[in-house]
Amino acid sequence: MELFWILLFSSVHPLTGGQGVYAPANAQIVHSGEACNVKDDNISERIYTIKEGDTLVLQCIVKGHPRPQVRWTKTAGSASDKFQEKPIFNETLRIESIKRIKGGRYYCKADNGVGVAAIKSIRVDVQYLDVPVLTVHQTISDVRGSYYQEKTVFLRCTVNSNPPARFIWKRGNVLIEQSKDNGVDIYEPLYTQGETKVLKLKNLRPRDFADYTCQVSVRNVCNIEDKSITFRLTNATSPPIIRLSVNDTVVVDPGQDVLLNCEVTAGFPPPTVVWSLYPRSLPLSAQVRGPTLILRAVTLDDAGTYNCTAVNNVGNPARKIVNLVVRSNNLTFQITPDSNKDSETIQMGRDLKLSCHVDATPQDKVNYTWYKNGAPVFNSESLILLRSDPDMAPGTSSLEIVDMKFRDLATYSCVANFPGSRVPELRVDVNISQNSVSPPLLSVPPGGQVVSVREGGNVELVCLVVDGKPRPPILWSRAEKDLLMPSGTAVMETADGRLRLKNVSRDMMGAYRCQTAPYNGLNIKRRELQVQLNVQFPPILDPVFQDARSRNSQMVTLRCNILRSNPPRLTDIRWFRNGDAIRMPMADLKEMPELKFKLEPTNNGSYECRVSNNAGTSTCTFNVSAQPYNAEFYFDTPNPVRILKGNNYSYNLQWTQKDPEATDRIIGYWINVRKNKQNVLWKQIDLKGKEPEPGVLISHTISDLKIPLSYEVRLSPITTYSTGDFVSRIIQYSERESYHVCGFENERICGFSQDRSDIFDWTRQNHLTRNPKRSANTGPDTDRSGSKEGYYMYIETSFPRLQGDKARLLSPLFNVSSVRGPKGSGRVPYCVSFYYHMKGKHIGTLNVLLRVRSIASVDSVVWMKSGHQGPEWRKAFFDISPSGPFQIVFEGIRGPSFEGDIAIDDVSITMGKCKQENTMNRNHGAVGEITRWLSISPPG
Repeated sequence: MELFWILLFSSVHPLTGGQGVYAPANAQIVHSGEACNVKDDNISERIYTIKEGDTLVLQCIVKGHPRPQVRWTKTAGSASDKFQEKPIFNETLRIESIKRIKGGRYYCKADNGVGVAAIKSIRVDVQYLDVPVLTVHQTISDVRGSYYQEKTVFLRCTVNSNPPARFIWKRGNVLIEQSKDNGVDIYEPLYTQGETKVLKLKNLRPRDFADYTCQVSVRNVCNIEDKSITFRLTNATSPPIIRLSVNDTVVVDPGQDVLLNCEVTAGFPPPTVVWSLYPRSLPLSAQVRGPTLILRAVTLDDAGTYNCTAVNNVGNPARKIVNLVVRSNNLTFQITPDSNKDSETIQMGRDLKLSCHVDATPQDKVNYTWYKNGAPVFNSESLILLRSDPDMAPGTSSLEIVDMKFRDLATYSCVANFPGSRVPELRVDVNISQNSVSPPLLSVPPGGQVVSVREGGNVELVCLVVDGKPRPPILWSRAEKDLLMPSGTAVMETADGRLRLKNVSRDMMGAYRCQTAPYNGLNIKRRELQVQLNVQFPPILDPVFQDARSRNSQMVTLRCNILRSNPPRLTDIRWFRNGDAIRMPMADLKEMPELKFKLEPTNNGSYECRVSNNAGTSTCTFNVSAQPYNAEFYFDTPNPVRILKGNNYSYNLQWTQKDPEATDRIIGYWINVRKNKQNVLWKQIDLKGKEPEPGVLISHTISDLKIPLSYEVRLSPITTYSTGDFVSRIIQYSERESYHVCGFENERICGFSQDRSDIFDWTRQNHLTRNPKRSANTGPDTDRSGSKEGYYMYIETSFPRLQGDKARLLSPLFNVSSVRGPKGSGRVPYCVSFYYHMKGKHIGTLNVLLRVRSIASVDSVVWMKSGHQGPEWRKAFFDISPSGPFQIVFEGIRGPSFEGDIAIDDVSITMGKCKQENTMNRNHGAVGEITRWLSISPPG
């Protein structure tokens, strides 16, 4: 199904009555195509209803010139639908297989820069009906005053739909009605997502063990069929129970394989087991085999919370969680002088703490061992071991030296190992002496406080630790807290204090902070400095290019605006005309560059303003001319062709003049009509003293054109002093007094074309080109004449085609002339005839449509045939009387299965009414018939 929404914009010039180009005061909505429903709500807004999965086409046809730009936006609907953030600039908005979140209000805005833009809105309502979900819940409760238990079962049916669904409950094939069965209660619970109905079975009886069906319906809106689900309730019905083959937390080394088994221990019907990883999807390497999940060669990215869920729609789903931990490690250390004394150096008689930390997962699986000069350290009065230091990050082991003595000056080692892991142990050695431990001192090299670099170059920011043992790494960050580093992270670590940046851009400019890291050195107050990065770039100018038109003998002022520049000091400003420098006084480098001169025929040309700083040169370019702007052809005229006496025709050429007041008065136009690229003398169109007006159409009739030739038309405006550049278009004669029979023998198929808006295409074939991979007997054995070498067009209905799929074949466009029809008729009649072949038990429908091309295209069915029509070719013919340019559309619709190929051949479209034929005398035994005889008069 396709839905079309068409906006018509039109205006009439208030003085001339011609077709002007300014914002339309009114907009008209015309609906064409198939919609579930079209209605107006109480605020006169049109609402189109469409079924989910169908194709939505919104078309905004604008009549005007210059051709307006059409912009589509959307509001309302799902918050996750970001359509409105990406406007679509096109006359036609097409959404294939529309989803429910695409419903909402769509806006079409048409603007051509003249007057106020026209805006029209439409609301799209997407209809859908999901398959319902049926769950079973049961409770056992004591009944006061009795010695028995009552088992109550609830069947909960939930469905998402638009519009609201209607529920029907059945036991077996029998409808359940609450008023006729005291053992049931049907009600709608509160606070549920979606629509829900509950069937309560009170005090369960033997006959209540049966098949229960929940059927939902939206009453066939949008041809949406009813949906249903069935559950068998037995005395064995029970919710799922599962157990895991592993503990809640599993710790593994990188590269190991992991097998997680989720065993179902109870539940009827048999539950279905599903594995998931919260909050992302399962790894690509994961293999799910029933209740078993296999992870091959795990990495750090595979760590997370895995969920095993068993569902059989009875009670609540059974869930188990496994926390998979993949080991990772990175050993760091810290030396903390006496924190109570705020000390930053090692002093005798003071406390000192050595800390060792592994960035490991999990932390509690790491064992730390301390050594002094190679011997294990044990707790004593002067040495205290802390397995988990409360003053440090979790998982940190510390060794405190109390009231340090000379005997405590030694080399201390921290060794971290991982029991049960293949990860090797990690070790760090720290030499503690008054010479080996000293606070760091940061320094920026001379001249390094401000570093300048040209945009696109590479640069190095330097912040060195000139003193201090052990030497800590340096952390770099932006001084402005909201800015990230070029890597996209907040902090970058460098071991040597040198931050290297490549392909520097102006957005990297600013202050960078360097500071000592709190690890791998003294744990003291951070040392911090700043380095300023200065990115130099050439001046940013406006305009980059400007087309400057003016009248002759008028003063012209060219201005080159300097938006930004680094360095801001300019070094040079120069003006050039056609590449040659203009001699003029030295420009003031502090003022905006400006050039003034009187426009004469001798100084037209290209002007450049070149502005320089130490980083480079940028240019403003102006194309200065008294030459008029180009004419713009008007393509929206639906019927420009008129038939003249003999074999001639004429063409009504229409155009508008862009900004006619910008230059000298336009006195006329040169027009050149060329046939087959043969030059013809230019002819002048005299405007007879009337000047072009903005947005007002100018017309000129081109006569003596030969049928059926096509021509190239070139047009250029003329002023007293100059001639504008020409613009060209092709005039092609498309109206034929007699459209000869098309047997599709040529690959060009006589100018027929496939409709892009359909589901699949018509196929050109003969007996010899059949595809053996397709179903047998695909298409007729011969063409209409009985020849196996002759071609025809047919629709292939084998897989993947589905019932209802459409294929449309379009004839060439016929331009209906203004010639009157027979006496008493205002329109010219045409005869359409063709042969069709519809053999097969699954034949669908063949429609013939008349598509009239006016302000909006309108399709009307003029002939139709469905079902099996026998093994022979049959002929059909009928009259049409179109009101404007038209096409004939052959629409084939696939039937219920693959034995439904439809074929056509020998199509003829002839001016004049069809001649009556003797139905008893047909070629090749074909039985002619007129299925529908219509004289079509669509709205013009």
